[in-house]
Order: sequence, then structure tokens, then C-alpha cells
Amino acid sequence: MPRVLIAAITAAMLALLVGPKFIAWLRANEVGQFVRPPGLIPAAHAQKQGTPTMGGLLILFGTLVPFVILSSLSTEAMLVLFTALACGALGFLDDWRKIVRKRSLGLSGRFRLLGLVGIAAVLTTVAIQVVGLPTTLTIPVANESLDVGPWLYFVIVYLVVAASTNAVNLTDGLDGLAGGVAAIVLFAYTGIAFVSGQTDLAILGATLVGGCIGFLWFNSHPAQVFMGDTGSYALGGAIAAMAVMTKTEILLIVIGAVFVIEALSVIIQVIVFKRTGRRVFLMTPLHHHFEMAGWSETKIIFRIWLIAAMFAATGFTLFFRDFTS
Repeated sequence: MPRVLIAAITAAMLALLVGPKFIAWLRANEVGQFVRPPGLIPAAHAQKQGTPTMGGLLILFGTLVPFVILSSLSTEAMLVLFTALACGALGFLDDWRKIVRKRSLGLSGRFRLLGLVGIAAVLTTVAIQVVGLPTTLTIPVANESLDVGPWLYFVIVYLVVAASTNAVNLTDGLDGLAGGVAAIVLFAYTGIAFVSGQTDLAILGATLVGGCIGFLWFNSHPAQVFMGDTGSYALGGAIAAMAVMTKTEILLIVIGAVFVIEALSVIIQVIVFKRTGRRVFLMTPLHHHFEMAGWSETKIIFRIWLIAAMFAATGFTLFFRDFTS
């Protein structure tokens, strides 16, 4: 337990200490956010144009240093770290392309798809052949396992990685929203790893939580820096890999319910609009719906954090119940 707590505190302190100079460097080099065209986001977001982005690098820096010092670098934890860094690199390329092209469009969907397939392939292969993870899915509450075989399990791992990275990315639309929800979800996974005796995973989870907390100091409304796709993809990849390594792929739907709801709001809006020409929500992802309804940004963020905490606590409780039964 002490190492886990020290890891979280150290990660947060590193992000807090490095943050001001890092943000100043981003601003000096014009590494700024390009917002989407009017109509795709609320009009108030136009003032966020040019805010420094790629703040996800700050989270990763805060994570890496204490993890390397305090952990025993187990294969399980290193695999989660690889997934986070690889997904973060994909997001970095997306951010960099936006900056170079000076527009809000980054990498093509095909390139991101291929990148995530490759990351999922490495995660699945090492998890099965090196770590020795079974190709099973654990069904919560029933506490039963279903063996799906290596090929179907790879498809499932890919879907978990792709869904997690894109859902975190979609949620990253308000100051502090994605970072706060990710910290809550990763806090739950830190507890799951600790309870199940995976100390290195718990240390890594704690450093990610600490990195997010340190980042939120600068990302809270009004944000001085955005995490960008670098951060949202890295955090999404870390959450997905934590789910795989703790055999909670299905339970992730509960623990990360806010991310699921945000992604579903977009899917529902697109399907209904194409079929009927009508909109279910004023604007998607869901947090923009509440903005258009007149809620303040801080009210939306705080309430979604509360909902995220309730779902994460529920997911942890279900895991603990099954683990101890």
C-alpha cells in the first residue's frame, strides 16, 4: 500500500511542478488547439481556439517516472504501459497533424484503425503467450467464465481498445471532464489490481491517477492546457489494457459507464438522424446536449464526475463481491 500511495502522490507532484514550464513551451511554440467548425460544437467553444494542447504528455511524464522507480516492472504492468504509450503515440500523431495542417482534422480513420489493430494484436499476443492470461471472459455477478478462444478474444480485445480510446476522446470536450472521469475509472482499477494482488498494476494505476490529478490543476475550467488526442488515447488505452489484465472486459461497461454513455449518445444521434431526419439530443456527445440546454460548464463537469464515481464504485463492488466469494 505505501508504494501505491507514494506513486500517486509523486506523479501528481511531478505534473504540478513541470506543468507551468511545459505549458509555457507549448504556448511559445504555438502548439494550440484547433476547434471544430461552428454547428459541431457550442458557439462558446470558439474562445478556446489556440489553447495549448498535447497536455497528455504531462500525464505520461508524471506516470512514467514514479512507475519506473517504484515498480518491479512486471510483464503485466509493462504491457499496460506499452498500450498506453502506443495509443498515446497514435494520438500524438493525430494532434501533430492538426497543428501542421492548422485545422481540426487529424489522421484518417483508416490509419487509426490499423494502428489500434496493431496495438490490440501485441496486447493480446503477449497477454496470452507470455503472461499466460486465459482466453476467457468473466461474467460479472454470475461469476462465471466463458472461453472464447484466441481469435475471438483478439477481436474482443481490439473492440475494448478501440471503444475505450474513442470514448475517452469523445468525452474530452469540456475543461477537466475526460481527465476527471479517467482518474475516477483508473482509481477503481487501482483498487481492483491491489485487491487481486497485482501490485505493479496497482502502482501503474496510481501513477496514472496522480498524473491526471496533476494535469487537472491546469485543465480545470478555464483550461490552460488540453490533453489532446495524445492524452485521451493514452488514457483510453491504459483503461482498456487494465481491463484486459484484470479480466474485467465486461465489467468495464459499468466501471467506465460515463464513457460508454457519451459514445452511445453519438451513435444513437447518427442512426436516428439518418433514418428519420430528427435529432434525439440537442448536440452530441451528451455533455454538449446539456450545454445547449443552458447548463454551465462547471455544473456539467461536476455532475458527470459524481455519476462516474457512482458507476466506478458499483463496478469495484461487483468485482470485490465476485473475487471474495
